[in-house]
Amino acid sequence: MKHKILHITVAGFATVMCFLLSCSSEKDLVPLSQDKRKVPTLTTLDVSTVVSDSGVTRYRVESPEWLMFDKADTVFWEFPKGIMLEKFNPQMNVDAKLQSKYAIYYKDLKLWDLRDSVVALNLEGEKFECDQLFWNQETEKVYSDGKIRITQQDKIIDGLGFESNQSLTKYTILKPVGIFPISDED
Repeated sequence: MKHKILHITVAGFATVMCFLLSCSSEKDLVPLSQDKRKVPTLTTLDVSTVVSDSGVTRYRVESPEWLMFDKADTVFWEFPKGIMLEKFNPQMNVDAKLQSKYAIYYKDLKLWDLRDSVVALNLEGEKFECDQLFWNQETEKVYSDGKIRITQQDKIIDGLGFESNQSLTKYTILKPVGIFPISDED
């Protein structure tokens, strides 16, 4: 009987070890000499999540890849394959929508840096397009220093740099460019 239990235990141990060894791959291993500040502490794929504050849903986030660098000097999250963010108002309506092909979130600063084909939509249906956009959650401001294009129902406004509230409803274009139609009444 003891001999039979020993064979079952050894067989079970061998099965578990084979399973564990077959599940690991060298690309998932990080050398011990690697600087832990430059290695993600967590990698998540195909993310779709909501973020709440005090039990109230505030944001929805979707991304193909989310890397968390919690050991970095400045803690940040990286979204190297793009991101889609939706901000909800207290009535659970989408207040603003942002997406880009690349993004970084500096956790302690509460600052988003969205880059590459940034598109944002507000409640009025206005579309904001730029190469880089910053969203400071602490000050509730959205801004950019680069080219900006705002598509409204009846016109398109181009400019260099803009500042806005985080709902993208009250904004200022710092240096408007282009041709602007003016009526006699204006």
